[in-house]
Amino acid sequence: MNIFKSFTMKWWEAALFKICTISLGIVVGSTWAEAFIHLRAVLLAVCILSGIYVTWVWWKQ
Repeated sequence: MNIFKSFTMKWWEAALFKICTISLGIVVGSTWAEAFIHLRAVLLAVCILSGIYVTWVWWKQ
């Protein structure tokens, strides 16, 4: 099983995936806020660095 295989989604499938991840983030954020409060800076750094990397890869292609 290759979890890193390439695939293509239609626009509505990508929108559905984004809605799924946003709703999961809201649920996790509202339920487990106390559990992750001490990791807020680390999670923000991971978010920023991964966003910069994806933007850089997108720009190079």
